[in-house]
Amino acid sequence: MLVGAIGCNLAWALIDAIMYLMGCLAERAADRQTMSQVLRAATPEEARAAIASRLPPLMASALTAADLDKVLSTLSQSAGSSKPAKLEKEDWLGAAAVSVLVFGSTIPIVVPFLLIQDVQIALRVSNSIAVLMMMIAGFAFGHLVGYRPWLTAGSMVLLGCFLVALTIALGG
Repeated sequence: MLVGAIGCNLAWALIDAIMYLMGCLAERAADRQTMSQVLRAATPEEARAAIASRLPPLMASALTAADLDKVLSTLSQSAGSSKPAKLEKEDWLGAAAVSVLVFGSTIPIVVPFLLIQDVQIALRVSNSIAVLMMMIAGFAFGHLVGYRPWLTAGSMVLLGCFLVALTIALGG
């Protein structure tokens, strides 16, 4: 069972790394598409709209036409070739980091199975560790996004308990 769990976690680490790389390519392709729209724009208004469409709404609304014209001028001067998007060294490093984080986050959950003989007890200790990790992640996430950290942490604990109960109900 332990070998299967570790193999599954390695597979998910690889899957998440591949999804990360695909996201990098998609972002670069979107940048290229925006650059193409800017350069093909028939009017300055169309070019400004293309630039503004790639910005978060709050930032786009804070920029004036003159601000967007400065961006347009810089983009027009730096317009390169339309080579296909490709992965860079930092993308591969990011994918490796994702893999390490995904796999590494499962290590505390696996440890009880190495230290406790009774599989049922090890499973419940593992579940408790997973819920604790969700609480810590919820607290950090709440702090990061400006929510109340303890409320977010508590919500994650409730979600974790629900998921454990669901897993048990489904035979886990």
